[in-house]
Amino acid sequence: MNKKKREKIGRVAQKALILLCAGATLSFTRRPDASIRIIQSATKEWRRINQRSLRDAIRRLYQSKFVDYREHKDGIVTLVLSEEGERRALRYDPNNVRIVKPKRWDHLWRMVLFDIPERHKKGRDALAGKLKHIGFFQMQKSVFIYPYPCRDEIEFLAELFEIRPYVRFVVAQETDIDLDLQERFKVYS
Repeated sequence: MNKKKREKIGRVAQKALILLCAGATLSFTRRPDASIRIIQSATKEWRRINQRSLRDAIRRLYQSKFVDYREHKDGIVTLVLSEEGERRALRYDPNNVRIVKPKRWDHLWRMVLFDIPERHKKGRDALAGKLKHIGFFQMQKSVFIYPYPCRDEIEFLAELFEIRPYVRFVVAQETDIDLDLQERFKVYS
């Protein structure tokens, strides 16, 4: 079995992909009100990014084949999303984080555990709310469980909410409440 290695990309690179995707979306938008919203959102994110970090992130994105460039006759270079970059950017849109459910359950549980200091309360609450929204079951106050692969999505959320050092991801074969969880998620052995 030959598995394709997943590239890890940081928070700035994720934002760069989203900004490039916003540019692509803008090119397909014909409604002025939608164009204005896209431009305002992209401009706001652009101002938040440290320019040196952005250059480094773009270089890594290029090396990872997420972006490509085109040279114009006048010497200007334009960055464009590759197909893989476009898929990744859409996947990392924080408002549309979804977990793709495979056809068959692999009989493993994905657990997200965290112990986040009070100074990061907003990030902690945002993560807990997003996990509930996605469909995780809250086993304890800071322990959530889900039956399908979701490591990339959890890493993205932890980075997005700036709480990565406090979040753990565990894959377990069984729990003492397997039957309840299987019923809750409608997955059966």
